[in-house]
Amino acid sequence: MDSAPSCPTNPTLVPATRHRDARGWFAESWSIDAYARIGIGCAFVQDNHSLSRAAFTLRGLHYQRPPHTQAKLVRCLRGRIFDVAVDLRAGSPGFGRWTGVELSAEGGAAFFVPIGFAHGFLTLEPDCEVFYKVSAPYAPASDAGLLWDDPAIGIDWPLPRGVAPVLSAKDAALPRLADIAQPFPSQEGTD
Repeated sequence: MDSAPSCPTNPTLVPATRHRDARGWFAESWSIDAYARIGIGCAFVQDNHSLSRAAFTLRGLHYQRPPHTQAKLVRCLRGRIFDVAVDLRAGSPGFGRWTGVELSAEGGAAFFVPIGFAHGFLTLEPDCEVFYKVSAPYAPASDAGLLWDDPAIGIDWPLPRGVAPVLSAKDAALPRLADIAQPFPSQEGTD
């Protein structure tokens, strides 16, 4: 009997496997079998693609509350980004802590962001394209987020001294961690 697809409960960097020859390279960006072998068995239902024109554009920190929670598999298709996941699971030893990785088109790695984490990224150069798969469709009533520079989280964004990120009005007005209702009680989405 087949078991339901499962998703890891911690952020995971997935290195690229590229097959190179004189023409360039080839890679599978998604294979349900290959990802299942490394423990990422999520059923992804929607793909999202963004372009950020300016360097140091910051998108996030976003998540969807239950019942429309999302896991994400993020990849940078053009340029370089600093990608971040913040643990919002009640009772988790990592609650309020962040994990960050650099993703680039050149490196090709993907970053898996589990259910129960807020997600955001900072572009490190102009004209960055980011592509990500999500495990649930966008649900406006469940849309939520955290302020990018909340000192209680303390993300070390790689911004040059004196440079402020380019933010949307929505992202600039997001609440701090202390001001949100617990979005993921009982570590929803964990195994």
